[in-house]
Amino acid sequence: MQKIIDDSIHWFFKLLELLVVLCMVAMVVMVFGNVVLRYGFNSSLLISDEMSRYCFIWLTYIGAMVAMHEGGHLGVDTLVKHLPVMGKQVCLFLSESLMLLCNGLFFLGTWKMHDLQVTNVSPVAGLSMIWIYGIGYVVSVVMGIINLNVMYRLLTGQISDDDLVQVVETEGLADVEKQMQEARA
Repeated sequence: MQKIIDDSIHWFFKLLELLVVLCMVAMVVMVFGNVVLRYGFNSSLLISDEMSRYCFIWLTYIGAMVAMHEGGHLGVDTLVKHLPVMGKQVCLFLSESLMLLCNGLFFLGTWKMHDLQVTNVSPVAGLSMIWIYGIGYVVSVVMGIINLNVMYRLLTGQISDDDLVQVVETEGLADVEKQMQEARA
């Protein structure tokens, strides 16, 4: 059963990565096509500006979900990595709790604006704006589930001590820290 869940999660995030790529390709084609039309033929497609903007909105939020799943968001571990295990656990719990609160507020804000966005239509494409701003539902739920999963694993002792610091170091920074440790020795 756990394998089925893990595979489902894996393929869900692969689908999100594919959507990011499709949004990026659509943006490039629409913007480049519009540039060619403007400079080459003195005309343009009005819908391409609007749709590329909407693709960018979705690309940003979908990319944020993928980055959170992979642990790729920015973070500051200067203090946390020097704390004892209990301090790291408390900081991780507080961090995940605050992110969960923010996701709840994001969902609530999207919910409160839902009726307005359903009736509001985009000027050129004529789309209901809920198709653009409704990504708030998806993002807040997916990220909230990730937060709850980390908190559950933390409270049940399934997170190793090495995974308590959720910041992924860049390769260059790790090399610099290693050189500094060698210089001190």
